[in-house]
Amino acid sequence: MSLPRCPRHWQEGRAALLPAFLAGGGGVLAFAPFGLAWLLPLLLALLFHLLVRASAWGQAAWRGGAFGLGLFLAGVSWVYVSLSVFGGMSMPLAALATLLFCAYLALFPALLGGLLRRFLPAALWRQALLFAALWALADLLRGWLFTGFPWLALGYSQVPPSPLAGYAPLLGVYGLTFLTALAGAWLLWRPWGWLGIAVLLAGGWGLQQIQWTQPRGEPLSVALVQGNVAQDLKWRPERFAATLTLYRDLVSHHPARLTILPETALPAFLDDIPRDYLMELKALAARQQGDLLLGVPTGTGEAYWNSAVSFGASPSQQYSKTHLVPFGEFIPPGFAWFLDLARIPMSSFSPGPVFQPPLALAGQQVAVNICYEDLFGRELLSAVPEATLLVNMSNTAWFGRSLAQPQHLQIARLRALETGRPMLRATNTGMTAVVQPDGRVQAVLAPFTTGVLEAQVQGYTGSTPYVLLGDGAALLLVLLALGAALLPVPRVGKSK
Repeated sequence: MSLPRCPRHWQEGRAALLPAFLAGGGGVLAFAPFGLAWLLPLLLALLFHLLVRASAWGQAAWRGGAFGLGLFLAGVSWVYVSLSVFGGMSMPLAALATLLFCAYLALFPALLGGLLRRFLPAALWRQALLFAALWALADLLRGWLFTGFPWLALGYSQVPPSPLAGYAPLLGVYGLTFLTALAGAWLLWRPWGWLGIAVLLAGGWGLQQIQWTQPRGEPLSVALVQGNVAQDLKWRPERFAATLTLYRDLVSHHPARLTILPETALPAFLDDIPRDYLMELKALAARQQGDLLLGVPTGTGEAYWNSAVSFGASPSQQYSKTHLVPFGEFIPPGFAWFLDLARIPMSSFSPGPVFQPPLALAGQQVAVNICYEDLFGRELLSAVPEATLLVNMSNTAWFGRSLAQPQHLQIARLRALETGRPMLRATNTGMTAVVQPDGRVQAVLAPFTTGVLEAQVQGYTGSTPYVLLGDGAALLLVLLALGAALLPVPRVGKSK
């Protein structure tokens, strides 16, 4: 007795999963460190073709999910390193957890695919608008749901020299996602789509000629310290004295008006660090009439914070991280068992206040964000109108030698573009860098080296459209696209 054969459209549907998966995996080449931004619209064109040719919305959802799974497995599988190598989780469990995490992220392009096919309009230009709008909504939703994880949002691929980068000060990263997806879909709409892409590129180039913000004051000297302390050694008590000496010597040999150390540079609570040592750091900063910003845990008892504390010529000030990393810095309700599988030190931080004004340091107004807080552009805006500099303090040693470091720098470049301000990044293992207001990297230290990046940096003032509107402009664009794609077009005819 022979088994019944699957219907032909089921077989064809399964056959399309592999090219969708491979296209998603290839999409990581559009992001740092590869930087093939032009490749992403080509791969999205293939996905768009596969989605609109699906026989049903469920088939399209599987194809979208396959694309997403390929993209995230290739692009964020460094999560496995933090769980297995540094979190102490067994290799099989870490691999399973990473796969499940990437599968969760793939649900968003799966939802996109299903909705596109379910509400597919007849005209190709309308299909393209719906495809782009749904991508932007999927990236935005992924950046919000369950505290959000917008890593590898399509718009991050379009940093300079991509012409589309010119739209970032207006529309932000989600607007760039919309335009990137639209360009991909338009590749299949000849010749009008190709003309539309030419107009998009020309418009982006023209917008890059606009200087949205203006320099303020004189340039100042900065020193960004990269300690390169291995994560598996950082919290060992016998290494504490050596870590203190390392950072003191690096600061001593590289005087600057603004010195910045990485996130949790000193592996102890602020109150447990010898007072003489902190006074020495203060004196080293004050010799240039400057200030030093130190990443260190603060608080005692039941509440503690991931903080940045300043010392130097200005009064001491503090910023405490607001947007915490699930499982890494706080355990969501119902997941206490996770601590038994992964041994992550200091995984129960408290969030800092929602609004914290910029720090007045070295004659500048400094908006501080810690670790992956710079993934959430809209959350930085409350401090930006007054801030003249952006500062990110990170410790990506958790992810080893992986794509995480260059990808994180690429994200910081978008934040500089959106706000029209320099971004100073001080990291433990990389990538320590100075990013200009136009999103270009002024200087960068080689990752996984011990050193100090010295540079002259200019503060900026003023507001880009994104600073004023946040993600509102991108949402308006998406709503207009949805209306044009889905609303019926009234027919004008002669009355009888």
